[in-house]
Amino acid sequence: MDLLKNKTALVTGAGSGIGKSIALAYAAAGANLVLSDINEAHGQEVAQQVSGQGAQVIFVKADSASPEDNEKLVKAATEKFGALHIACNNAGIGGPALPTGGYTLDGWQKVININLNGVFYGMRYQLPAMLKAGGGVIVNMASILGSVGFRTAAAYVAAKHGVVGLTQTAALEYAPQNIRINAVGPGFIDTPLLSQMNAAQKQALVALHPIGRLGKPEEVAELVLWLSSDKASFVTGSYYPVDGGYLGQ
Repeated sequence: MDLLKNKTALVTGAGSGIGKSIALAYAAAGANLVLSDINEAHGQEVAQQVSGQGAQVIFVKADSASPEDNEKLVKAATEKFGALHIACNNAGIGGPALPTGGYTLDGWQKVININLNGVFYGMRYQLPAMLKAGGGVIVNMASILGSVGFRTAAAYVAAKHGVVGLTQTAALEYAPQNIRINAVGPGFIDTPLLSQMNAAQKQALVALHPIGRLGKPEEVAELVLWLSSDKASFVTGSYYPVDGGYLGQ
């Protein structure tokens, strides 16, 4: 499949879960890859796996909450491959599970810095590079909680709502310049982010989804791949849930 042949794609949070699946999907579609993660060992492992599939890839350790690291990623992409055409701002954390009135201040700041500021910092440097390339595509990882609330997740919910609004605003600004920007809203996906939950807690999450199970990272990656390709050429400023029916209730 050559959906992304001769394109350079950047993926943050590529070391595990949804980000790893997106990296693999992009590679299978023929893209050159710039992968980043705060966990260097996991990121390098995914880069090796992608390289084994025949893709051209570099890994850059980066903290998505750092403007300087986001700038470094874009520079790495343009220096290695000549241009940046696609970016998936995927890195994120769950944060503390506490009621709003007792939410820790450092927890709030960390979640907002990674999940919301990190997306802004990414686009801040990706967009100028894409303008130089003559256009591009950005996919921002929001959540089902980008459109509804969830008890004990004030920072996460606020950040993901912010990602949706930021996506729509930037999409309006850059549509005339051949840059499409969309957000994806996964339901609860079976990733390492849920690894601290016991079986009963996971089953409770399953019960929230009419389809009767948690999502798989690969199912989110398929949507991201479509949005990143020319098959979605008339799609911008949109928010796409992939949630097993969660938001339909």
